[in-house]
Amino acid sequence: MSYPFVGIIDRYLLSGRGFTRRLRAVRPEQWTAPTPCAEWNVRRLVNHMVRGNLNYISLLDGGTAADFLRLRDEDALGGDPVGAYIQSVRECATAFRKPGALQQILDYPLGPVTGEQALAVRTTDATVHTWDLARALGAPEELDPELVAWIEDHLAEIYAGLAESPVSADTTHRFFAAARDRPLAEEARQARLLRLMGR
Repeated sequence: MSYPFVGIIDRYLLSGRGFTRRLRAVRPEQWTAPTPCAEWNVRRLVNHMVRGNLNYISLLDGGTAADFLRLRDEDALGGDPVGAYIQSVRECATAFRKPGALQQILDYPLGPVTGEQALAVRTTDATVHTWDLARALGAPEELDPELVAWIEDHLAEIYAGLAESPVSADTTHRFFAAARDRPLAEEARQARLLRLMGR
């Protein structure tokens, strides 16, 4: 694999573990709580994560960008949201471990990408949504510092060639929230990443 995506499956699993820790803390009354993503409550945010993992697997199996968008809001949680998420992470990692998967060209909604770049986008999404879930639950918001550093260092490469990017000033913000405010003189890495991602 080529730099900067070496070890991307391990990073994806690391992001999944962070989300899982917050997910296990959801109390029954919190599933309808609002999240920083204005259109989603906690359940819809978790469904976005599970459905996303399943859609990435589908892309590896020849699924199209149109299929991805059509299915992105379909319920994937059933009666066990936590179990559904954990299983989807495991299945997604297994799919991307198959020979050739990381080099395969996928019909991603924002443009054709290799499997490794797609998984880097997914890892970034999972990391940022971990913060969204933590904020919604009033849980600890600190993200894995190594993961944050890797994402921030490679944002340009992660979103290179895509029709939209959180680091592009002229992106349409259909998929990515606009960056918030101006940077502070002394800004921690996590705060900077979250600001760039519209948090």
